[in-house]
Amino acid sequence: MTEVKRRTAGRPATGKASGGHSQSLVRGLNLLERLSAHPEGLALSDIAEQADLAPSTTHRLLQALQSQGFITQDEDIGVWKIDVKTFRIGNSFLEARDFVAASRPYLRRLTYLTGETANLGVRDGATAVFLAQSESPQMMRMITRLGSRAPLHASGVGKALMAWLPDDELDRVLAERGLERVTENTLSTPADLRRAMAEIRERGYACDIEEHAIGLHCVAACLHDELGTPLGAISVSGPVARIPDARLAELGELIRETAAEITALMGGKVPDAADFQP
Repeated sequence: MTEVKRRTAGRPATGKASGGHSQSLVRGLNLLERLSAHPEGLALSDIAEQADLAPSTTHRLLQALQSQGFITQDEDIGVWKIDVKTFRIGNSFLEARDFVAASRPYLRRLTYLTGETANLGVRDGATAVFLAQSESPQMMRMITRLGSRAPLHASGVGKALMAWLPDDELDRVLAERGLERVTENTLSTPADLRRAMAEIRERGYACDIEEHAIGLHCVAACLHDELGTPLGAISVSGPVARIPDARLAELGELIRETAAEITALMGGKVPDAADFQP
């Protein structure tokens, strides 16, 4: 009996204590995510407001993250920023996803052939996240910060990914994000969106015609895994002056063929639009 009591006493408490540790972990990760969206840094008050936490709690969590090397504080201007350790962890994701590394030579080739910036992105919920880029040599060019996000329905990469989602997944995306207008050209009704998705599947590429930014055009195509599931998407983007409407089909074919090459390289398969069940 005594031995049983001794072992029980040595066990960690359940419920409140373990839940508190879990809550702190979740809150800390939430702060990291918010800071990652602001490379210029955030003040303590802004972080606390965004996370809906007391400033004292926020400061304690930030200090814990700082002690582990995940974030740093710029004391001159009083803001907190992501530090190198977080970057290394993020980089391990890119290294684990071989298609990112495999796509880079193709992005460089696209830039060489088109003279424009080429990007690769993946879906994260209702947004597209950009993971790799080959910059245009032109003085006036489209540059997307790696790690930045765009709404799926209002970007070329996003629409290329969205077009191959099953209906139930598409419904979840719409419920999560809706169809917020980014510019006056953004698709803003479910009917328009579904019609555009069918057209993208039929021709094999998506077009962003000043839907994410006025004055910019983008053409994108989806990469698929061995099951035909969207893996990522590549794009070419640039100013309307160099990518007018008349050039979209030419670039679209080039993007579609390049995406098919990467898909084949990764052992994936491009679904037949006629066989795809949305």
